[in-house]
Amino acid sequence: MMARKPDDVLSDPRLDPLKQEYGSYSQEDFEVWKILFERQYKILPGAASEKFLEGLQTIGFSAEGIANFEEANKRLADITGWAIHVVPGLIDDDLFFGLLYHKRFPASTWLRKKESLDYLEEPDMFHDAFAHLPLLTDPDYTRFLKELAGIALKFIDNPLAIDLLSRVYWYTIEFGLIRERGALRIYGAGILSSAGETKYCLSEEPQQLPYDVEMVMNTPFWKNKFQDRYFVIDDFEMLYASVPSIERNLVDLLEKGE
Repeated sequence: MMARKPDDVLSDPRLDPLKQEYGSYSQEDFEVWKILFERQYKILPGAASEKFLEGLQTIGFSAEGIANFEEANKRLADITGWAIHVVPGLIDDDLFFGLLYHKRFPASTWLRKKESLDYLEEPDMFHDAFAHLPLLTDPDYTRFLKELAGIALKFIDNPLAIDLLSRVYWYTIEFGLIRERGALRIYGAGILSSAGETKYCLSEEPQQLPYDVEMVMNTPFWKNKFQDRYFVIDDFEMLYASVPSIERNLVDLLEKGE
């Protein structure tokens, strides 16, 4: 049922060979990174997952310099074997999942401007690097990413399947919560790069529900406002262990939709 060989993504002409031109960053870029990093890092203790905070140290990111992908790749290679693949921005679903399947995380290298610190129509480097890359140091988290991508590639030509799998990605990788030492913590990158949603998601206002694959797949999400519910995992091992259930539920929902 594989729509295309996953190896095709590495030679796909839509993925131009790009790299981070570190020397091209302006003084404003360094200032924006510092402002965003310090503002977000200040509110993360007691809010962010310990795994994320440990990963942030392990991968070597700080407020004093924009994330260096070459250095980060060297560290990731020794820990989980993942790497950063530079992309110009949002890419097609088959390219996105194809890269993840090959343990390459797509990340942009452009940074928002000072006048756009709080809202962007598409993710920039701060979101991609600060919020996503630290957890690429966790083996169970990265196994989940790869296996989820593998399922997506099997159904890549089915828009309904990709929509349902996008909900799983959204409510875990982008907006997931985790329970650590009996307390709710954040691991979703969409929250970790947003000062406002970091505070909101742990408040009493939204629902915080136990992670349930069937419920996640039946829950649409919002892109232009805070979510009204978040799903909570016990640990990343639980997330990885849910992969067979994701594929079973996907097949069941597709059959019902026929």
